[in-house]
Amino acid sequence: MEDTAKYLIHATIAADGVVERSDVVGAVFGQTEGLLGEELDLRDLQQSSKVGRIDVSIESENGQSFGEVTVASSLDKVETAILAAALETITRVGPCRASVEVTQIEDVRATKRREVVDRAKELLAGGFEETALSSDEVLEEVRDAARIEGIAEYEGLPAGPRVRDSDAIIVVEGRADVLTLLDAGIKNGIAVEGTNVPEAVADLSQDRTVTAFLDGDRGGELILRELGQVGDVDYVAFAPAGESVEDLDRSAVLDALRGKVPYETLAEEPNAREVARDPPSGSPTTESSTPGGATEDPSPTEEDADTDADVDVSAEADAGVDASAEADARSGTSDDENANVETSAETADDGDVSTEEDDDAIAAAGPGDTKSVRDHVSDVVAAGTGRARLLGQSGEVLAEVDAAAAFDALEDADPPPHAVVLDGEISQRLLDIAAQRGVSQVFGRSTGSVVKQPIGTRVTTVEDAAVEA
Repeated sequence: MEDTAKYLIHATIAADGVVERSDVVGAVFGQTEGLLGEELDLRDLQQSSKVGRIDVSIESENGQSFGEVTVASSLDKVETAILAAALETITRVGPCRASVEVTQIEDVRATKRREVVDRAKELLAGGFEETALSSDEVLEEVRDAARIEGIAEYEGLPAGPRVRDSDAIIVVEGRADVLTLLDAGIKNGIAVEGTNVPEAVADLSQDRTVTAFLDGDRGGELILRELGQVGDVDYVAFAPAGESVEDLDRSAVLDALRGKVPYETLAEEPNAREVARDPPSGSPTTESSTPGGATEDPSPTEEDADTDADVDVSAEADAGVDASAEADARSGTSDDENANVETSAETADDGDVSTEEDDDAIAAAGPGDTKSVRDHVSDVVAAGTGRARLLGQSGEVLAEVDAAAAFDALEDADPPPHAVVLDGEISQRLLDIAAQRGVSQVFGRSTGSVVKQPIGTRVTTVEDAAVEA
């Protein structure tokens, strides 16, 4: 009844003599019976659950008894007040004279409301502290969930989703480093998970272009040495001194990868980190081998397969590629060779070079040349000779070999050629060695399945250049 009661009648009782609880309850029922009529008869109200049980607490001392009486009521205010007034008509309890006084009619609902208000104030003051998130925290949580969802596995090792089908991979130390690369948009990273290089990574390095991207401490050097012994490393990049790859932001990751150097310049060095940060002059880095000081930009962001084929500076900036580095590459002043940057197959198939630029490049010839580059393209490609020519800066022929031997000839050429004219298909393998040797232009009959388009090497086919075969 107390759970559904609206009001509580509180009254005090005093008796001249010793009385017990049962005496008080009997007096309440006996002296109010018939007083208020049948509708407010206390027994009937109890049977219909409109009035609760009568609680009595009484004590005796020095021949007198004192106590409290509480009655729960679900009647309305008027009826409850009448019932309370009826209690004060009691004048005897048992054989003793007695008096009853109503001290309070408590509104149970009002009490509950006060409790609700007080508790609400407590919750408002402290209950929201742990759940309130700022905008930055919301973005960070969603971003973390997205990049963790993007991480995959390769032979049980943490890796980016493009490691299995990419021509180039970036080897890092741990899972956190792979997540850092994903934050920068690089999806072809794989972790060795310790100083013991797994066999899966060693095998993977045999047929991929490999960049080791390691922490700027002695542990990074040890991993590099073991990786160089059991695998095939092409390029090396270190985090700044005393820092880990996982601590770098996107800009620092891209800067570090742009500063990568060929592994052969570090293979015999006792302090690889210092040499990587300050490569000796004349070392076979991409920058020193590229004619005219032109370098290639590794903008290590992976473009999605549905990227538009026509790539310009603004489009690459929208896709997460460093726009300023791209602009430098087109003007001949960008950074290191793009061995580990994935661009979409669509972009690579389209050559990443506009037809107008290609026509200008083919028509360009050094002063006093007896043959222009266009003439060489006509002699080799348009004539269907099945040959390849390596051309110098002024258009002179450095070497001429069968098209199938173009890769070996380009790899062994000394000095490196300025341009290559090939009556055949331009493969990814040929483009990689051309970029490494600093070749500015490659002309061919067609392009194969090119996934990674070097920015510093211009690729042109017969169709692009509008040369009549």
